Amino acid sequence: MSFEEYAALARELADHRRAGERDAAAESERRRDLHAAADYLHQRLTAQGHRLDQLGRAIGVDQRPTAAPPGSPGGLGPPAAPEPGDGDFAGAAGASGRAGVGAYSELPAGQARLALPTAVSSAGVGVPAQRAAAVDPVVELELARRMADEADRHGQQAELLAQRPALLPTWSPLARAVAVYAACGAAAGVLMLTLVLASGIGLVDGFTLGAWICAGLPALAFFAGYLVLGRWGRPAMVVGTPPRYLPLGFAICFLLVPLGYCAYLLLFRALR
Repeated sequence: MSFEEYAALARELADHRRAGERDAAAESERRRDLHAAADYLHQRLTAQGHRLDQLGRAIGVDQRPTAAPPGSPGGLGPPAAPEPGDGDFAGAAGASGRAGVGAYSELPAGQARLALPTAVSSAGVGVPAQRAAAVDPVVELELARRMADEADRHGQQAELLAQRPALLPTWSPLARAVAVYAACGAAAGVLMLTLVLASGIGLVDGFTLGAWICAGLPALAFFAGYLVLGRWGRPAMVVGTPPRYLPLGFAICFLLVPLGYCAYLLLFRALR
């Protein structure tokens, strides 16, 4: 071999070595990026789990799913690899009559050879070939990221719904309070008409009727509205105590019932 050929061969080997180093560096960088992306997704999913726990406690559901064993569909660990000594997966080595083998025991030997692809070894024993699907970690991480984005979107929607009360959720707090106190006052007005009719037939005297109209029924309407706002007008997730507008409710209830009685008297006189 001449010196020129030796030098060309040395340059070619150096080029191959540098290309291998570049490929190794690129693969190492790719693995670092994949590990960083996986760590980020893990932290993100952990934060989502904590937030879902808070939402569950806010709506009264404080039950975490039982932990599945590693390798199951709900487990957190990687699937357990089959060992040669396991009874559930022994391949053709366990098909020779060893007890506890459940790999292909449900099919006869002839049907098993027709149903499963086999790889013939040097000893002539047919062994089912395991077809492992190629998994691209980049694609899997991208799918996981999209699912995490979808979970964030649904979590935000759940938080918005949790910040709305069950009673008149689209109304403002002031409008909700006015509607509740007015409804309770109207219900007290119906009771007031009942007392008026009872007074007309002598079952209730005038002093009792006046006491209920001026104080009793308005107070019942006010406390009923206060309790309704506290029970159904409070969102599942709220910071602090929602306003119940006590002066406004007091004014509505203590004015609506007497005004209803006055309106009844005017209507009664007009119809006479």
